[in-house]
Amino acid sequence: MSKRKWLFGVAVLALIGIVVLARGYWPSEPATQARAQGPRSGQGARPVPVLVAKAVRKQVPVRIEALGTVTPIASVAIKARLETTIVGVHFRDGARVKKGDLLFTLDCRQIEADMKRVQAIIDGAAASLEQAQRDVKRYTDLVARNATPIVTLNNANTAVNVSRATAESNRAQLENLKVQHTFCAIRAPISGRISMAKLKVGNFVRQADTTPMATINQMAPVYVTFAVPQNELPELRRALAAETATVEAVIPGGQNSAEGQVTMIENTVDEATGTATVRATMPNADERLWPGTLVTAKLTLRSEEGVVVPSDALQVSQSGSFVFVVEKGVAQVREVEVAREFESNTVVASGLKGGETVVTDGQLRLSNGSRVSLRKPRAAAGS
Repeated sequence: MSKRKWLFGVAVLALIGIVVLARGYWPSEPATQARAQGPRSGQGARPVPVLVAKAVRKQVPVRIEALGTVTPIASVAIKARLETTIVGVHFRDGARVKKGDLLFTLDCRQIEADMKRVQAIIDGAAASLEQAQRDVKRYTDLVARNATPIVTLNNANTAVNVSRATAESNRAQLENLKVQHTFCAIRAPISGRISMAKLKVGNFVRQADTTPMATINQMAPVYVTFAVPQNELPELRRALAAETATVEAVIPGGQNSAEGQVTMIENTVDEATGTATVRATMPNADERLWPGTLVTAKLTLRSEEGVVVPSDALQVSQSGSFVFVVEKGVAQVREVEVAREFESNTVVASGLKGGETVVTDGQLRLSNGSRVSLRKPRAAAGS
């Protein structure tokens, strides 16, 4: 009996397997219809939501961007001209100073003592000269009466000349000491902002010191120095002659910027880099630009008309650049030629006339002829 049950079960399992295999080779009619209709279902696809912007024809500056450095027009290292001790510091570290302001006072007691000594020598020479002149007058009368030999008169004249020379020599030495005395009061040679004092009261200074006591940098105006490719030089020189070569210096990491004018092009091109050094003068009245700061120098050569689209609208394929232009709710591929970039926009040389609606977001889901729907841009965070 058990053997019959076992055979019956095997037969049932075999029957079920045959049915399953049969359904796999011959699918049902509804499934076949669904697969056949699948590829045609794209014709009724939902529109792709996209962001759009207008292509605008307007005047656009022609610019060159380069990395530049802020440099002071004048920078003076303050050093001592005497060998003596600092007795006074009269400025705050990093403060603004004006030309003529007292910065350091040095110990000048030795020079003052030398001045008194030399003055005494001058006074003694003046007295000797006066005495020698009286002797010359007396001996002249005596020689005229043959009362004294001529040698005595000659000796008196020699004494006059010696006394006069001694006085003149010491007067010159006194003038030199007076000049050295002025070195004891060190004053600002230019206006600007001073560094911290490297030496304080009590330090000994000398002329041979290599480290300056402080440094003054002129802060207004300042230079912005940068390099431009040599192939841009002819156009830059024309802009400089027409006084249209303006520079905007942008400080990285912030919104601060300053404007100025190109005032110098170096007279040689660097053979190693193929660039020429350009210098712009920035008024910098508010001291926005700090010497030594790296800035982005935006050199404007001229302004010309062009069609401008947001750079986000530009797409690149193997055949070149293109944009999606929306007309009557349908996106069409439009090949364009890029002239240059300007900030976050792209200037198009050909392919657009201006006024077209271009897609700026959502291009990855588009193809030529796709239907689109316009969506609003997301609100910025915190707005």
